[in-house]
Amino acid sequence: MRSFYHYMMRYRGNQKQDEEKQLADWMFEDHSFPKQAKSYDEISSYLEWNIPFPSALSVFDRLYDAYLIEEDE
Repeated sequence: MRSFYHYMMRYRGNQKQDEEKQLADWMFEDHSFPKQAKSYDEISSYLEWNIPFPSALSVFDRLYDAYLIEEDE
């Protein structure tokens, strides 16, 4: 199973400026982000302490669910 960070990098190339791209870009630029993490709790805790924008946690929750579904296939 690849890390959540690796999963999120697919959104960096989006032409559309949406919340997914915003979160992926922030994760890429934040050198302290736990890039090898796969655990919801580890990533969620980091985001709670370093929230990049107001809706980041809800975006993360939605994308983490998609990540789990894709990684199980």
